[in-house]
Amino acid sequence: QVQLVESGGGLVQPGGSLRLSCAVSGRIFNIYAMAWYRQAPGKQRELVAGVATGGSTNYADSVKGRFTISRDNAKNTVHLQMNSLKPEDTAVYYCNAYIIVIGQPQNNYWGQGTQVTVSS
Repeated sequence: QVQLVESGGGLVQPGGSLRLSCAVSGRIFNIYAMAWYRQAPGKQRELVAGVATGGSTNYADSVKGRFTISRDNAKNTVHLQMNSLKPEDTAVYYCNAYIIVIGQPQNNYWGQGTQVTVSS
């Protein structure tokens, strides 16, 4: 069984910063691409940022220059540093990863989500 546990969400004023973390645990053989998605009320879930095994990254246009995704392969963690936050960044943020569990084929896994609210 695999678990993705997010932390670091909360309430922050516009212009502030938050750092989200996601720790992956379980009988893991390998972790491939990791990513952060978000879903605002009444909207579809959207990709925020992704990072490949080798470290290459991609970002949604709306967060480029403000958010930074990083991963620590030794610790099976992925982080999202969010700066210059805007009210439109308010959403539930989800960690996502493509993982091979020992004895099983590659599969796509999600965390439970962490709320980020940007408001004065």
